[in-house]
Amino acid sequence: FSIGSNDLTQLTLGLDRDSSLVAHIFDERNQAVKDMVAMVIKTAKKTGRKIGICGQAPSDYPEFARFLVELGIDSISLNPDSVMKTLLDIAKLEESMK
Repeated sequence: FSIGSNDLTQLTLGLDRDSSLVAHIFDERNQAVKDMVAMVIKTAKKTGRKIGICGQAPSDYPEFARFLVELGIDSISLNPDSVMKTLLDIAKLEESMK
C-alpha cells in the first residue's frame, strides 16, 4: 500500500490545498490526518502488507517522519534535498527504539 499524504490530507480535512481560500489550513500534522495515517498503517501491518508514504510531509516535517517510523511504516519517499537529514534523524530514532 502507498499513502499519498497530500491526497489523504485534502480528503480528511475536506479542502483543496491549491485554493488560496483554505491553503493556509492544509497541514499533514493535523491530528485527524495523523489518526488516519495511523489507522491505515496498523491495518496494513495487521494483514501482513507492506506500506509506504509519498508526499511532502516527511520531507518538510522531521517530527512527521519520526511519527511514521514509530508506527512502523516500511518506506518513506523524500525530496532529494531532505534525504540525508531525514535518514540521519530516522537512524538516531531507530537506535533509541532498540
